[in-house]
Amino acid sequence: MGKLIAIDGVDASGKQTQTTLLLSRLEKEGREVKMVSFPAYDKPSSILVKMYLNGEFGENPSDVNAYATSTLFAADRFATYRTDWGTDYNRGTIILADRYVSSNLIHQASKINDTDEKEKFLMWLDDLEYGIYNLPRPDVTIFLDMPPEYGAELMSGRLNKSNGDDKKDIHESDFSYLEKSYENAMFVAKKFNWKRISCIKDGQIRSVDEIHEDIYSIVRELL
Repeated sequence: MGKLIAIDGVDASGKQTQTTLLLSRLEKEGREVKMVSFPAYDKPSSILVKMYLNGEFGENPSDVNAYATSTLFAADRFATYRTDWGTDYNRGTIILADRYVSSNLIHQASKINDTDEKEKFLMWLDDLEYGIYNLPRPDVTIFLDMPPEYGAELMSGRLNKSNGDDKKDIHESDFSYLEKSYENAMFVAKKFNWKRISCIKDGQIRSVDEIHEDIYSIVRELL
């Protein structure tokens, strides 16, 4: 088995940038490493995710409940695991995941306000992704703590990853949803003992290189 390192956070927290930087550094060290991103927008398995994010099932995130939405994202992960990166992982490759099961925990559990119901959902999701779909558990999940008011600033000029245009998806365009996702992210990050990295220092967004060094120090200990 290889190692599975997940880098996650709310929208515009720098997940893709930091995963790509880590990939480059580990490759330069001569390690066998592969990067995967979720949703896998370049794969047919993401078609239902794209439909959801583009508002075809409802214009607001709350129009589709947490359970139903989670199955769309989980199926995309399962498909790519079985057809793409699973073989590499099983023969010892380090897998770097730009978002993973943790994204369902962050975004979908935020739709549930009642604590008992949220806990019930988290148990169900764990069984769905790691039990029914039998996806590997990460060796570490690194949580990029980017408060939504800072992330919204970074997101303002970014294209929609699901379709490539400048119209924001239903998550990105709903600031109240981003706030709820962030609050929920802090809850699940603590509950599941994720490695938290603050992206803000003294009221300013930290540099990409500073955040990368914090990530690398965590990964170096793991490897």
